[in-house]
Amino acid sequence: MMTETVFTPEANPRAFRDALGRFATGVTVVTCATAEGPMGFTANSFAAVSLDPPLVLWSPARSSSRFEHYAQAQHYAIHVLDLAHADWLARFGRGGAGFHGLSHELTPEGVPVIHGALARYECVQHTTHDGGDHLIVVGRVLRAAYREGAPLVFSQGSYGQFAEV
Repeated sequence: MMTETVFTPEANPRAFRDALGRFATGVTVVTCATAEGPMGFTANSFAAVSLDPPLVLWSPARSSSRFEHYAQAQHYAIHVLDLAHADWLARFGRGGAGFHGLSHELTPEGVPVIHGALARYECVQHTTHDGGDHLIVVGRVLRAAYREGAPLVFSQGSYGQFAEV
């Protein structure tokens, strides 16, 4: 029999984080335009919300040094990463090179987009909601693109790939 850990999140935040890590997610890079130039942010807090209208959400952490840029961005793009883009994790992580030396184009709204992602959603901010230490950003998808490939997956603090059962 497997042992189950039972806890209250307020009393044991590390256990809560570990429990959340049991839910495998895809990995995205969210991009927007800023006065300093194009900006990217690695995030795994992405979800589909609605088909009609086409809505998606993601949740930037309020503690991020890039938070204000994303909280105020009226347009942004969400790029779903595949296995070949594992190097984008460091590029768009804290202290990474970002767009420096990376080919990209701008959407009609001025948002930087990176071609080659597994999927891309070009969004206009629909609404935001308080999400505690995160902001829940709901975007209406203006344009989307996708291609065949294997998604990069994040689970329990590690990156990997999906295996069929």
